[in-house]
Amino acid sequence: MHTDVLIAGGGIGGLAAGLACSRAGCHVRLYERAEAFGEVGAGIQMGPNVVRVLQSWDLDTALRQVAAFPDRLQVRHALSGADLGLLRLGQTTVQRYGAPYATIHRADLQQLLLKALQQRDAVWLHTGKTVNRYVETNGAVGLSLDDGLDVEGDVLIAADGLWSRMRTQLLNDGPPRVAGHLAYRAMLPQASLPAALRSQQVTAWLGPRLHVVQYPVRGGEWLNVVAIVHGHVHGGLEDWDHGANAADLQAALVHTCTALRDLIAAVPEWRLWVLCDRPPVSAADQMARGHVALLGDAAHPMRPYLAQGAGMAIEDAAELGRQVALVDGVLDVPTLLQRYALNRWQRNARVQARSIRNGEIFHLEGPMAWARDASLRLLGERLLDVPWLYQGP
Repeated sequence: MHTDVLIAGGGIGGLAAGLACSRAGCHVRLYERAEAFGEVGAGIQMGPNVVRVLQSWDLDTALRQVAAFPDRLQVRHALSGADLGLLRLGQTTVQRYGAPYATIHRADLQQLLLKALQQRDAVWLHTGKTVNRYVETNGAVGLSLDDGLDVEGDVLIAADGLWSRMRTQLLNDGPPRVAGHLAYRAMLPQASLPAALRSQQVTAWLGPRLHVVQYPVRGGEWLNVVAIVHGHVHGGLEDWDHGANAADLQAALVHTCTALRDLIAAVPEWRLWVLCDRPPVSAADQMARGHVALLGDAAHPMRPYLAQGAGMAIEDAAELGRQVALVDGVLDVPTLLQRYALNRWQRNARVQARSIRNGEIFHLEGPMAWARDASLRLLGERLLDVPWLYQGP
């Protein structure tokens, strides 16, 4: 007897959930509203807690073909350019946590998951299909699609992102909140940069009310750059990928050091995101009720200051896979989805809270910034390492 799993959303979280559930022996039907599976040009950092999950799904070889594996994370002062702290990655991370720290283009990670899913039996992937609503009846869950089609299964995994329709129906807790931060993102070939600006490490530049992060992707051949500043934009928030005016970003960073200004000026094109999140999850029933489970940004959208948004979605997927494998005559779907939520909500809440706190620390001004910098110089790796996170759930 197989379990029929329905998935709303074909981003990284939805594809990861599909793969985990397929590996658990389920039949999987996934519905993605876009006409094709695709991701915008942005990078992702993946700690060893996330890489270990991908390795457990036999994706290590595929990951090594497309990711970069930096050997260190360096923190620098955005105004002076001074070194503040260093976290060894590379082999040090493997020795401490059993897997490396990886950086990857978001589209490459999605394609890696998609290819793995396409190679499995009893998986049906549908694009151009928007899920409007769900209905729970007689121990099952049905979906109503915008083309008039209705489908039924045992489990609904809502992986439909920050503006999740499924979350709205399940929790009715209002829209996400605007963080007051803007993210300028860019990705470009390292060969297009002057030699002095190329990098194979993660660098975080911290400054008053701003920070910038850069790291390699695509085997180190490309560089991903993200600049976060305080501000707001006008227009629809759901259209979250906006064209960006480079002059606005350069004006916001006018007082930063020459090395950072040179990097920003060398980027030919930027995209702009308005950052949104929700308060940390406060109870298990915010992640699953009945035959419906929320996953990733639909469940716990977070600010990117711990670099774990995609990571928590992948961890969610792995836990869902473990639970749906146990569906039988004794353990029913609502019980197992509640176990999934119980096993995940506190860790997700901790990551959400730490992400908010990191944003505050990164953007400190005046004497508080001096204290932060002194602490980083003194303690460095002890402050930058996150054992409770990287050791995994």
